[in-house]
Amino acid sequence: MSKNDNSRRDFIKKASLIAGSFYIVPRHVLGGKGFIAPSDKLNIACVGVGGKGVVDVNGAWNNGSENIAAICDVDDRYLEPMAKKFPNAKIYKDFRKMLEQEKGIDAVTVSTPDHTHYVVSMAAMQAGKHVYVQKPLAHNLYEVRKMTEAAVKNKVVTQMGNQGGSGDGVRRFTEWYQAGLIGDVNRVHAWTNRPVWPQGIPTPTNKMDVPKELDWDLWLGPAKYRDYNSAYHPFDWRGWVDFGTGALGDMGCHMFDPPYKALGLGYPSEVECSMTNAWAGKFKEGYYPESFPVASMVNLKFPRA
Repeated sequence: MSKNDNSRRDFIKKASLIAGSFYIVPRHVLGGKGFIAPSDKLNIACVGVGGKGVVDVNGAWNNGSENIAAICDVDDRYLEPMAKKFPNAKIYKDFRKMLEQEKGIDAVTVSTPDHTHYVVSMAAMQAGKHVYVQKPLAHNLYEVRKMTEAAVKNKVVTQMGNQGGSGDGVRRFTEWYQAGLIGDVNRVHAWTNRPVWPQGIPTPTNKMDVPKELDWDLWLGPAKYRDYNSAYHPFDWRGWVDFGTGALGDMGCHMFDPPYKALGLGYPSEVECSMTNAWAGKFKEGYYPESFPVASMVNLKFPRA
């Protein structure tokens, strides 16, 4: 047996001990002369296949380079088109049943609302599956730390989707700065047009029927129960404290990653935060604690190296 006959699963397992990040490697890279395919493809399961999940499923599939073995979503409106595109994939609404029944899965993509990143990713890692999870990594810092521990303990390859920090412009700026072409950088301004969804709004009180395609209990996951409302699903969950991380959590990783990467920043020495409709020890008019503020600003100061 030649070296090129090693399975891609073995390659990924070995790479997990070295690289610490998940890469979909084209078959011809391992195929050697004549582009001979390795023994098999990666079997990938995708949880959350609507919205950004569409991009992640297609990226994992990589034009047929890999096998989409299972797709999972709590909403049939997202499942149905993906089931047509990948007719051989097993279909699930509950990720727990998927992980229990699909023993041959190698890796899992997680493109669900922020508040369920943790539960899906942890279950996958504990089952020995490699994980690609969309940004933000989790809903709070405690979850992030536990996920980091789980990745090390289970010896799995992991990666967070942060496309905004992976573009050519970011790499070019980093190269320019490190080559001394820009000079000293004393201040960086980063801003976003987000939110493009409602924030700073009261909690809805009107009654709405749960769409027949949606399993609302599964969508809520670890969040406290509340009645369904279209103000939460689809898409607008980003503006609610129980489900999203607001505009800052949604876009901060894109905005802050380039200067962190280029300047080699560590922990800040000072942090100052402000927001509209601010909490000041009591409810103020126009402040709604279950919804993120309309706008916020964070000022970070770092010690010079």
